[in-house]
Amino acid sequence: MSKDVAQALRSASSRLSGASPSSGADAALLLAYTLEHDRAWLIAHGDEPLSAADLQRFEALVERRALGEPVAYLIGTAWFCGRPFKVSPAVLVPRPETEHVVEAALEHLRSYAKPVILDVGTGSGAIACTLAAELRGAVVYATERSTDALAVAERNARALRHPDPVACHPELVEGRLRFELADLLPRDEKLRFDCVVANLPYVPTAQLPRRPEPAAFEPREALDGGSDGLREYRRLLARLPGRLNDGAVVLLEAAPPSIAALRDLAAAAFPSARVGVGPDYAGLERYIRLVIPFDLPKKTKVR
Repeated sequence: MSKDVAQALRSASSRLSGASPSSGADAALLLAYTLEHDRAWLIAHGDEPLSAADLQRFEALVERRALGEPVAYLIGTAWFCGRPFKVSPAVLVPRPETEHVVEAALEHLRSYAKPVILDVGTGSGAIACTLAAELRGAVVYATERSTDALAVAERNARALRHPDPVACHPELVEGRLRFELADLLPRDEKLRFDCVVANLPYVPTAQLPRRPEPAAFEPREALDGGSDGLREYRRLLARLPGRLNDGAVVLLEAAPPSIAALRDLAAAAFPSARVGVGPDYAGLERYIRLVIPFDLPKKTKVR
């Protein structure tokens, strides 16, 4: 049975109503992707008939979404801080909550001429690429343990060379990014950072999502934070002393229920630092902000 654009959208929205709180928006994104048009075109061409091939392809995507698969994986793109980033099942889908961490980093670093930044566990590279694009003089190191994820991040960095009205001097971005296959910190122990940003696995193992929850389609190694969700942050905080410049900021994202414990770990690792908590869009405690004072003794320990 043939359908026009409006009919296909209504049918898909109905099919997704029990699987997604944004069924109409999901349907529009999937159809726009299928037809290689934007959503404004869909609105203006509601009576445009779909070919049998396009309808079949669209309905297949809708069915996958109905089974829980994230829209970002289906269309291969997610938006973060106003820019599109390629994603695949090898990486987490960038979250709006993480934009607050980027904003906090930018606020701290605006007065720096040439800040040296580290994005730990970069995944898609969304954080690293955004900071490199927004801070013209920055050099951004980004580590990742997954070769597949690192390939996605490097692809996103290359894409920022092209003209983009949102980006700041995008042609310079790739040359200021240093991607490395590494566990947490770069292997060069001489490197010191003015900013460290980390969105490490922070879901307690017992609370890992199960399908059809969309997050269950994401890589387990990017979600599983151990028994209390803080395993990887303990490892990171144990290695950070001696790797930060005076005045540096450390920004660590986690789940609201574990923020208090993460704050205590950060304070124990750097007892002379200022440690605060930042909220997300919902006002929930989402990340730790740790600022290293000037003239801090370099040898500190994690309890």
